[in-house]
Amino acid sequence: MKNKKIIVLCLIITFLITLVGCSKNTDKNTNSAKDSVVIAMDAESEPAAGFDPIMGWAAGEHTHDPLFQSTLLITKDDITIGYDLAKEYTISSDGLTWTFKIRSDVKFTDGVPLTAKDVAFTYNNAMKQATETDLSMLKSVEAVDDTTVKFHFKTPHSAFAYTAAVVGIVPEHAYKAETYGKNPIGSGRYVLKQWDKGQQVILEANPNYYGEKPNIKKVTIVFMSEDASYAAAKGGQVDVAYTAPSYTVNPVKGYNILAFNSVDVRGLNLPAVPAGHKTPAKKSGETYPAGNNVTSNLAIRQAIACAIDREAIVKNVLYGYGSVAYSDSINEPWENEAMKTSYDPAKAKSILEADGWKLNAEGIYEKQGQKAEFDLLYIASNSVRTGIAMAVKEMLKQVGIKVNPIGSSWDKISTLCYETPHVFGAGLHSPTSIRSHYYTGKNFASYSNPTVDKYIDEALAATSLEASYQYWKKAQWDGTTGVTPQADSPWVWLVEIKHIYFAKENLNVVDKKIHPHGYGWTIVNNVHKWSWK
Repeated sequence: MKNKKIIVLCLIITFLITLVGCSKNTDKNTNSAKDSVVIAMDAESEPAAGFDPIMGWAAGEHTHDPLFQSTLLITKDDITIGYDLAKEYTISSDGLTWTFKIRSDVKFTDGVPLTAKDVAFTYNNAMKQATETDLSMLKSVEAVDDTTVKFHFKTPHSAFAYTAAVVGIVPEHAYKAETYGKNPIGSGRYVLKQWDKGQQVILEANPNYYGEKPNIKKVTIVFMSEDASYAAAKGGQVDVAYTAPSYTVNPVKGYNILAFNSVDVRGLNLPAVPAGHKTPAKKSGETYPAGNNVTSNLAIRQAIACAIDREAIVKNVLYGYGSVAYSDSINEPWENEAMKTSYDPAKAKSILEADGWKLNAEGIYEKQGQKAEFDLLYIASNSVRTGIAMAVKEMLKQVGIKVNPIGSSWDKISTLCYETPHVFGAGLHSPTSIRSHYYTGKNFASYSNPTVDKYIDEALAATSLEASYQYWKKAQWDGTTGVTPQADSPWVWLVEIKHIYFAKENLNVVDKKIHPHGYGWTIVNNVHKWSWK
């Protein structure tokens, strides 16, 4: 088996040499030119629908710079809002109309000027698609003139600026849904020169870009597994390689280990309704089975929250590359301190016993014929999620709860996780993550609390993002009800991970922004600022 693995890794290296081209320099420097880089990226980061913002590129759960397209706004390194296409914007007193004034000097790569009509076209069409990009708050978007665009909302949405920072603008005159994702025309700092599906993409600097000119003129991204990425670094075939904590035990000569702070958290969804339910219909019309007879019990959910040793997971699974987390908004200005809880397995047992659960002969709690036992899904190709699932199994075993970890792919898990808990990843530069995890009809826990919904509605209706913080905090806990571990506990958040990469020692990787959820494309948000020493 070991020899087979070695053969596979050798084949990967051979493939990379052929794929991206390799310098014969003795220092194993991938590029003889000092204005190009090769990056190994998670295979799941390759977008199935291509590089089309209308179909969700860059603006879904894994938000990042769309690279090929411009956005109205941007998030700066400190996660505050800045300007890209937009020069300014105003919000009506009722919050139902946002008006953007955009630049007049921007052209698409085919030479056609970008106008407000392109902005309206992009959003009006993106609203119709069944993607992860949530534009459900919009009614319509209209171009008033070439440099003025108005967004009309069904309901106020104080956090919309964060959405406007990730939705790339496509050209109305050149957009064809069937082909755009493969050959995007945009106005961003890079153009897509080549896409070999399942293998690589090659980006080149847009010579007519209106903003800061990139230091790095060519970016080659190869998609591969954790093992393959590590092997590519060991062979000197890539300049930057994503990795997982376990691989850092054996550093790669000639590479630094880079660890970026993130708001990327891992946690468990605990379906809060009994089995037999269905999810609300998606845009596509699909519904999935929902509910779980074990996690729908409040005592079970509260016990799980205090029975997991988060510090141990940071130490033993993340190898120190992370920190404990109690919410999906760790250290954000809208996080409520009441989300924090202590590791207390004795308390977990007392919660269960107070609710009538009793240990059976197998050492598992049981109540009215129902065992405290459930399956736990995790993405099998991800070593961190695998490690977390196994750690949770052992920790909950100590308090009489039996967990059966099941590894699978996200494609399968996405249809099962409404009824079976999953080791989720999450984390946005926006408080709307609270809405996606706790609002009725919007979350993987099938959780519903009218009071929580009311606070979220009030947060979105606030006159500014800062004014909304108090309502986001109350949605978590208002002193009486909420989603905290001591209250409804529909999610149990465990750790916040650092994003780790091997990078060539002579490559200056500039990345000060806190990463959102998802390894992938976030690493290239500032690739234009990188430089070789």
